[in-house]
Amino acid sequence: MTTISAPSQPHRAVRVWLIAVAALIALMVLVGGATRLTESGLSIVEWKPVTGSVPPLTETQWIEAFEAYKRIPQYRELNAGMSLSEFKEIFWWEWSHRLLGRFIGVAYLLPFLFFLWRGGLPGELKRRLWLLFAFGGLQGAVGWWMVASGLSERIEVSQYRLATHLMLALLIFAGIVWTVRRLKERPQIAVPPRLRFTSALLLVVTFVQIYFGALVAGLRAGRAYNTWPQIDGAFIPSADRLWFETPWWRNLFDNVLTVQFEHRMTAYALFVLAALHAVDAVRSRAGTAASGALWLLAAVSLQAVFGILTLLNQVPIGLALAHQAVAIIVLTLAVMQVERLASRQLTEARPRGVPLGQAS
Repeated sequence: MTTISAPSQPHRAVRVWLIAVAALIALMVLVGGATRLTESGLSIVEWKPVTGSVPPLTETQWIEAFEAYKRIPQYRELNAGMSLSEFKEIFWWEWSHRLLGRFIGVAYLLPFLFFLWRGGLPGELKRRLWLLFAFGGLQGAVGWWMVASGLSERIEVSQYRLATHLMLALLIFAGIVWTVRRLKERPQIAVPPRLRFTSALLLVVTFVQIYFGALVAGLRAGRAYNTWPQIDGAFIPSADRLWFETPWWRNLFDNVLTVQFEHRMTAYALFVLAALHAVDAVRSRAGTAASGALWLLAAVSLQAVFGILTLLNQVPIGLALAHQAVAIIVLTLAVMQVERLASRQLTEARPRGVPLGQAS
């Protein structure tokens, strides 16, 4: 949990590089969201990590790609009669998503190899960066694993695999944000241990909420029960509607009503927890941790507003992507808050008579 120490100049270059990669991952998540919303994710039915970076260039190649798409259930059951020009629209979304993934791999690996060649990366930092690279490679395989789930028996990808794909991307993103924060030394301040606990809990709940959001997207659950604050006619739906599938736990992942309900309830919990954390941080005079908590509360509040508007308007693509973008901001601020508090001294280390947030 200690700050990685190394010469300041190499650190500055590494931080700029990692921030750029994090921004690309955020863009990748948004393009992936648009790909899902436009039902474009199954338009490319083969996984060609290298040659797949080149799109169809001739009319014959376009027809071949279209004919391959026609052989999967999604075309037969959802898009029968689609024209070639309509196919090209969904193809470009999926192709762009995959190309961006390849570009992120290159943008990560080449500078990383350069920094390794130049030396100066501490052992802990190198291990962390290699781990992030390994997760990035795994993400490519998980992406194809997700697509493959919709090529034979389904008309869409599995919501389980979609959620796994998104969570791994955001885990990599969070790891980069944490690493960037660790590369910059900051003065330590004393905070109550409960603030560190609630910040960690906020991060966990944020990840859970995003996971449920991925299930909502995978099941198209946002296009159902488009009322708020009631859902299915009540604030809390009847148990027989929430738990009709067997075994009971399948409702948490497969029941459209239950999935949307748990997404809503987790959002309420996240808002309350963010508010309590912010109030506690301000009252504790926790310095930058207090401002960080307030920014996090503001982002969570904005995220809730976008979520409600997206639901009431039956998931228009603009609002849906705004909702997803703010979710990334919430995650970023949550990671920063945990890191900020993790690097602080314990309350007991505060010199007697010095208010919280003012110890150095």
